[in-house]
Amino acid sequence: MAAHLEETTVKTTCPYCGVGCGVLATRKKDGSVLIAGDPDHPSNFGRLCSKGSALGETLSLDDRLLVPEVAGEPAGWDAALDLVAEKFSEAVKEHGPDSVAFYVSGQILTEDYYVANKLMKGYIGSANIDTNSRLCMASSVAGHRRAFGSDTVPGTYEDLETCDLLVLVGSNLAWCHPVLFQRVEVAKAANPEMRVVVIDPRETATCAIADLHLALKPDKDVALFNGLLAFLSENRALNTGYIERHTQGFDTALAIAGKCEINRIADETGLPPQDIALFYTMVARTEKTVTVYSQGVNQSVVGTDKVNAIINTHLATGRIGKSGMGPFSVTGQPNAMGGREVGGLANMLASHMALENADHRKLVQDFWQSPVIADRQGLKAVELFKAVKNGTIKALWVMATSPVDSLPDADEVAEALEECPFVVVSEVTRNADMVAYADVLLPAAAWGEKDGTVTNSERRISRQKSFLDLPGEVKPDWWQLTEVAKRMGFDAGFSYSKPSEILREHAALSAYQNNGSRDFDIGALKTLSDEAYEEMAPVQWPLPYDRSQAKDRFFANGGFYTPNKLAQFVAVEAQPIRQTERRYPLTLNTGRIRDQWHTMTRTGKTGRLTSHIAEPFAEIHPEDAEAYGIAAADIVEVRSLYGKVLVRAQITDRGQKGVVFVPMHWTDQLSSRGRVDAVIAPETDPVSGQPGLKFTPVAIRKVEMAWYGFAVLSEKPNDIPADYWALAPVDGGWRLEMAATREMDLKELSIHLAGNSGGQPEGLSVVGSQAHSQRFAYWKDRHLQAAFYFSPEPVEVSRQWACGLLKDQDFSSVHRVQVLAGRPAGDRPDPGALVCACFGVGRSEILASAEAGAQSVQAIGSCIKAGTNCGSCRSEIQTIVDEALQETRSTPDLAKTG
Repeated sequence: MAAHLEETTVKTTCPYCGVGCGVLATRKKDGSVLIAGDPDHPSNFGRLCSKGSALGETLSLDDRLLVPEVAGEPAGWDAALDLVAEKFSEAVKEHGPDSVAFYVSGQILTEDYYVANKLMKGYIGSANIDTNSRLCMASSVAGHRRAFGSDTVPGTYEDLETCDLLVLVGSNLAWCHPVLFQRVEVAKAANPEMRVVVIDPRETATCAIADLHLALKPDKDVALFNGLLAFLSENRALNTGYIERHTQGFDTALAIAGKCEINRIADETGLPPQDIALFYTMVARTEKTVTVYSQGVNQSVVGTDKVNAIINTHLATGRIGKSGMGPFSVTGQPNAMGGREVGGLANMLASHMALENADHRKLVQDFWQSPVIADRQGLKAVELFKAVKNGTIKALWVMATSPVDSLPDADEVAEALEECPFVVVSEVTRNADMVAYADVLLPAAAWGEKDGTVTNSERRISRQKSFLDLPGEVKPDWWQLTEVAKRMGFDAGFSYSKPSEILREHAALSAYQNNGSRDFDIGALKTLSDEAYEEMAPVQWPLPYDRSQAKDRFFANGGFYTPNKLAQFVAVEAQPIRQTERRYPLTLNTGRIRDQWHTMTRTGKTGRLTSHIAEPFAEIHPEDAEAYGIAAADIVEVRSLYGKVLVRAQITDRGQKGVVFVPMHWTDQLSSRGRVDAVIAPETDPVSGQPGLKFTPVAIRKVEMAWYGFAVLSEKPNDIPADYWALAPVDGGWRLEMAATREMDLKELSIHLAGNSGGQPEGLSVVGSQAHSQRFAYWKDRHLQAAFYFSPEPVEVSRQWACGLLKDQDFSSVHRVQVLAGRPAGDRPDPGALVCACFGVGRSEILASAEAGAQSVQAIGSCIKAGTNCGSCRSEIQTIVDEALQETRSTPDLAKTG
């Protein structure tokens, strides 16, 4: 990174989850960037998670796309954009507006989203613009609109702190929204009466603060919440006044829910009857109840019904729109909410207006003065790529996302892209799977270079500011879209020269003919000057032009956005337990891990974030592992009707028997076959179109390997001839896990992977008594180039210690022998597997501190800092402390026993 004349600090916003944390980015004189939490930002008050804390380590340009490319060759912007405009215009002329499509992302800024939506719906005349947000919160949008008449999040983050009962449904808040989890932890410690219930089939890190964990069967949330609705009615815990004044349809919803028969509900959900009764009683007796839900609810073929089952219980009690009360959807992406606001989904219009509403369509078209307006719903994500596959879509623009990794039946998506006549990809990195499918590749601005706004889960709009110059010929997304629009003949509607102009137009549209008739109104920003835009502090909507009408919450006193202004109870029926098949007897669940984000194009650049979990894995219940002959660290194949992955086996009872969990993050860039969405069934919720990423019938088997290997390398290997491999950066180089089903000359393999160009390195080797038990290490100018550890079984070498070898500058002959021994010398303690990414603290270090007397998470933090920053490792630290205490109690004092 280039040197900088002055040290400057910029207030910006984190590019990861939907919490929307404020970040202070200080650009140092040497060009490096120091990252800290913004203490003034109302989302995080200075806190950051492990991912946010490591942002400064992800800004390198080594992988960046810096110039446009056409057919794989560098091209100028004019040539690339002319071709994009020509191909889209030709397709529209020859096949109609529905022959083209945009697939965008919750990673782009509101200003980018606004221009994309305006171009597609108001000028091309199709609603074929959808987004990867379809994969994370579309069911929440659909549930909100069915109940409230608008996609409105009623409450705020503060409600999670002021409630007396927090119900977390399908949300591993500790790992997926760590800063929000920290706020809950602090609130719970300050309020002894506060209770937390976690409803999740898996025992996750979030369960560390749970007073009750309800590990229900997959997709049985509707049965549980329908039972709660009936319990509230039968135990006179309803707010009949609220129901009568502000709602409609209660009697029908209650009749469909049925009676509260605890034993029947227990059979349906797989929960102990006493736990169900306790949960229902807690809700009935606690006025200040908040229900937070996330992907475990949304990513389901019955996701919209789950959302409405939850909302029904809050409408029935009137617990909505007041401090410490309400349903709360916490979003996964930094600007999924901004995308919803501008209408960046195939079934929405701008400013939360309804595509199916003729008056709304006229209003938007009049405001835009556009030649057309889309008059019917476009193709949602899964059906969009089916249309690409069958040839309906002739030109496709993919922006800031990788559908070949994130959409279900991902191998079929890859085939569709191969066959599509024209594909445009806007991307920041060359190390993305989508790059291979691009006819035109456009270099986009990354975090630190972008300039615009994002909206978080509590409706708070924050600035994401640039503090780095645009490298090479990189351009922001809104500029790319604007230039293509002009080349398609739409100059009048796209005369933007800066993002502030786009925000002002977006704000003006939100206020246009509104007068309180629509929830989304940021009219106060329509006159924002460029200077005020630059210094804009976080603001929460609604923010009408008359700021005296602004409010924090919605619906405490009704005021819904349905035609009759009444909230709608939606009668939802619990569906039968979903069945697996004889060929595929297990269920696959997917999700995030603590330190990674989406497809790792950013988080995968720093060893701090890859060290906690460095390879794709499958959590398998011990009984299933025994039945299938699988041991810990085996390589297993997880396969479905659609595809398969090869992953490392992790045997644990955190999940349920019959359910396998595989994380979503690995792509072809960092693994041989870790793209789990290739296994996922392309089934969707019939209302929202959101895919059911949490339930696919699968089979598993152990893959018999001839050998296993682990290596640390100073250079990234280009070709890895192994059936299984997983690559991750470390400080000073790379770490590599590998295994193969076939015999190989392992020494030749080690030389090949070491990439020893520029001279012959010095080498040492050890060959064990067993076949394939071999170790090799190579030095050059006394620096370690690579070390390899091969074994007929999974390799037992301390990974953290071995990765640290690459940082050592000078190896003596004694030290070189220790490298081959695969363990540290006595004066170099093994830190153990990484637990705390923020401070680089390993398991062995925590265990040693616990055995030395630090017998609480707080004490560990005081001794070695672990767990004192983002807090997402605290549950893991507690487990280690508990193990140490158990060991202490079970070991007799030899002196006392004689």
